[in-house]
Order: sequence, then structure tokens, then C-alpha cells
Amino acid sequence: MKKIINYIKDSYNELVHKVSWPSRSELTNSAVIVMIASIVMSVVVWGIDSAFEGILKNVFYGL
Repeated sequence: MKKIINYIKDSYNELVHKVSWPSRSELTNSAVIVMIASIVMSVVVWGIDSAFEGILKNVFYGL
């Protein structure tokens, strides 16, 4: 039980004193970049899916 308590204390100490947390502006910038990248990737996947759908419709239903 003592090992678990020491582990928790050490983990807390490391999180509070040794970890460098990003500032609010850095976090906001990272979140915006992730959202823009997600939107771009979803548009690319949607475009590829639409293209394959059109190709397969032409193949199976004739031109």
C-alpha cells in the first residue's frame, strides 16, 4: 500500500512541478489547427467517396 501512495505522490509532484503546461493561447492555436485539419480531411474523404460513388454508379448502371 505504501508503494501506491508513493506512486501517487510522485505523480502529483511531477505533474505540478516538472511538466511544462502550454499557455492558453498556445492551446487555442493548437485546437484551431486540429479543427481546420479535421475539416480539410473530412472534405477530402467526402470528395473521394463521391468520386468512387459516381464511378461505381457508371460501372453498374451503365453510362
